Amino acid sequence: MPVVALLVVGFWFLARPPAGGLPEIGLVALLASFGLTPFVRLIAVRGGAVDHPDARKRHRTPTPKLGGVAVLSAFVLALGRAATVDREMLAISAAAITLMLAGALDDTRGLSARLRLGLQLVCSLAVIAAGVRLNLLPGPAGVAGNVVLSVLWIVGITNAYNFIDGMDGLAASLGALIAFLMGLVARSSGQPGLAAACAALAGALLGFLPHNIRPARPASIFLGDSGSASVGFLLAALAIKEDWAEGDPLVSLATPVLLFSVLIYDMIQTTVSRIVSGRVRSFRQWIDFVGRDHI
Repeated sequence: MPVVALLVVGFWFLARPPAGGLPEIGLVALLASFGLTPFVRLIAVRGGAVDHPDARKRHRTPTPKLGGVAVLSAFVLALGRAATVDREMLAISAAAITLMLAGALDDTRGLSARLRLGLQLVCSLAVIAAGVRLNLLPGPAGVAGNVVLSVLWIVGITNAYNFIDGMDGLAASLGALIAFLMGLVARSSGQPGLAAACAALAGALLGFLPHNIRPARPASIFLGDSGSASVGFLLAALAIKEDWAEGDPLVSLATPVLLFSVLIYDMIQTTVSRIVSGRVRSFRQWIDFVGRDHI
């Protein structure tokens, strides 16, 4: 009954004309994600998108993946409630959907790490072309440098989020917290479109959490690569779309680095651990290991 009630309220919100209120957008995302996840779980089971336990994994029972499909679907539904969605946000959403679909294919049939990295690069360049980029280096000569730094940031954070998806509820709760904090800054600095996107993402991740972390019981579904890739990309792209401190490059750089410090530290620590243990001896091996032994 609680699930039915939540779905009824959610569909009522979706049926209303767009209003753009941040609490409403977040609530729509939460309800949509919570309601969609059980259906996505059934699809994952029937489609064979199931993560089976082995010696290097924490879970002990076969667990469906594809949770990212529910999260991103809820994000898009809720974002449609926003009063304004600009060209940059459309590009970010389209790129995230592309990575979600590729991730779903990876969860079901498997994709090579190099192909996944290639898609991340293409999606990063697509949003950069739409105007989402870092502006740390001044003058015309700094344009190329800003593009390179933007690609490194987006791809790096996307994979860092993938790395940290190793414990029930960890990635989803951390992602929701980062999105919430970015939303607060966006709202206080007069960036309503960005604040709406952050509210939608935080709500979608919170709605997924009850299925991903359950007291005394294992998770009923994982984010999977469909979730870790698309959510990580969204967080990274939204961070460089945000105007953290106009005219102050140092604050503009330090603020997102601080917000993403847990992800950055985990990625560095995991990479160093792989190198020291001898599991990674080249960049190619590092790419092949992305997300595969940090579960």
